[in-house]
Amino acid sequence: MTKVTLNKDPREQKRKIAAKIRSRLDEHRILALNLISSPGSGKTTLLEKALPLLAEKVRLHVIEADTATRNDADRLEAVGIPVEMITTGITGCHISPAAAKSAIDAITLDSLDLIVIENVGNLICPSGDDLGEDYKVVMVSVTEGEDKPLKYPNIFMQSGLALINKIDAAEPLGADIDLLEKNIRATNPRLDIIRLSAKTGKHLDEFVSWILGKYEEKRDHHA
Repeated sequence: MTKVTLNKDPREQKRKIAAKIRSRLDEHRILALNLISSPGSGKTTLLEKALPLLAEKVRLHVIEADTATRNDADRLEAVGIPVEMITTGITGCHISPAAAKSAIDAITLDSLDLIVIENVGNLICPSGDDLGEDYKVVMVSVTEGEDKPLKYPNIFMQSGLALINKIDAAEPLGADIDLLEKNIRATNPRLDIIRLSAKTGKHLDEFVSWILGKYEEKRDHHA
């Protein structure tokens, strides 16, 4: 009789890694967010503006991912935000659970309340992987078109918060923010939605408050 050895299911391996990450973060009562968007939606600008405000309230660290440069990491470090860098390589379209675990292992968790993962710019690849985060946060800008949630529904289905960015550009571009929000809700009616402008800071306080509220919920749950 021939003995056949089956390879392990890579999806199961990823789930196990994500579970280990989640367990460690829960043990330390650290809130973890996985920020996902298309390239150019404004993720880094948002973090440049929001994280210094959050740093007045909570201890935080960023895991920054890019395919080939550390440009975004340099921008965040310039405003005083500590960053752990992941370079995925030019064909890497998202952070893997294994890469996320390596980055988290390099961070001293005892002194943290919040970890923000800025994923590679992509609406498809990152939606399929659990990195042990508490919430995926998806960002879409008004410059991308109102149909993006309908074309890429999975990330909106997987997220806990949707950010509509660049609302300051809606009127000159003729973008329909109401239609964009309607299409987001069509994919996930339970999704929290915040309209903001990372560039001008409009409604940035709502995003900061949302994060602080989720942090308080997690801290109380794991007290």
